[in-house]
Amino acid sequence: MMLFEVSDVTYRYRQVTALEALSLAIRAGTRVALVGANGSGKSTILRLLDGLYFPDEGVVRYQGEPLTEERFGDDRFAHDFRRRVGLVFQNPDAQLFNPTVFDEVAFGPLQLGWTKADVRERVEAALGRLRVAHLRDRVPQRLSGGEKKQVALASVLVMDPDVLLLDEPTANLDPRSQSQVIDQLVGWGDGSKTVVTATHDLGSLEDIADRCCVLDGGAVVADRAPGEVLADEALLDRTNLIHAHRHRHGSGLTHSHPHLHRLS
Repeated sequence: MMLFEVSDVTYRYRQVTALEALSLAIRAGTRVALVGANGSGKSTILRLLDGLYFPDEGVVRYQGEPLTEERFGDDRFAHDFRRRVGLVFQNPDAQLFNPTVFDEVAFGPLQLGWTKADVRERVEAALGRLRVAHLRDRVPQRLSGGEKKQVALASVLVMDPDVLLLDEPTANLDPRSQSQVIDQLVGWGDGSKTVVTATHDLGSLEDIADRCCVLDGGAVVADRAPGEVLADEALLDRTNLIHAHRHRHGSGLTHSHPHLHRLS
């Protein structure tokens, strides 16, 4: 089943065009990586898929139905969509606002009308899954960047959405935490759910995605398997996903080697 259809979409931030006549289709149950350098349009696509932004031109459909401001005015539709589709922002400060970590993760389930006993059980399970149970009584705003990222992810996973939209999910995480998050994404829903990840980190690409859409200048310039994208050095160089470092040897000679961009 075609889950999302983005058809000839153009989106502008005032006078700056972020996406131009972009088309993209995502089937249910697939893992898709949106790859591109900063400013390529990755985050904008995620916000369009989540119904936070609406295109200036073109249309975004979810299960065949256009996502419009008017459609989200229907509380029943909006409630069902927010239950099924979850977005984790690149900057967790954009979505953390409750007084404690426990309250943060419990907020979404409470809005869905779950019983308090069910909410508590689900929250404890989500905190344990992300290995942040020891933070349950902490103030989210006082956590480290990596801890905030994991709490933000737990606050979405706790609702067990059908679709997970992730904006740079491993940014600002130490290597162990990155591995934990990747393991969660790979195993989440036994691999049956839809995961769309925006990233410029190529190191984990083959782990997190079955399909890779490379973006450049607000357009999809390649749509291939991750291994094929990683093997295309010309494509990676053209889209600023690799760069060359110059090295000087003792003889005085210099030469360049290409390197993949990594998250800091």
